[in-house]
Amino acid sequence: MVLSREPWPTNLTVQQNGHILNVTFDDGATVALSAELLRVESPSAEVKGHGPGQEQLVWGKKNVVITKLEPVGNYAVRIVFNDGHSTGLFTWKYLHELGLNKEPLMRAYEQKLTAAGLSR
Repeated sequence: MVLSREPWPTNLTVQQNGHILNVTFDDGATVALSAELLRVESPSAEVKGHGPGQEQLVWGKKNVVITKLEPVGNYAVRIVFNDGHSTGLFTWKYLHELGLNKEPLMRAYEQKLTAAGLSR
């Protein structure tokens, strides 16, 4: 039986004055994640809620920036944003998933904003 493992980040760098988080994984993949996407998809209870159907639509984060990265054990990073949000723990697996799905996630986010009459 072969067990597959999640890609492991080898480098996290904040670029473009805090607007982009570049994550390089040990499988050679590098993803560039916008601070906006990271903020609106934060795995925090404030954004995701405590269960299905409790998600909150976060808006007005087009210009949010990353101010700090804080390692959490050997499994995650806490991202601190300039709007004060800092409660999401981004696991390596979650960062990888965001990297794989960033375009459809952003499209879905923009559609939800439009339907709610809100803006980025």
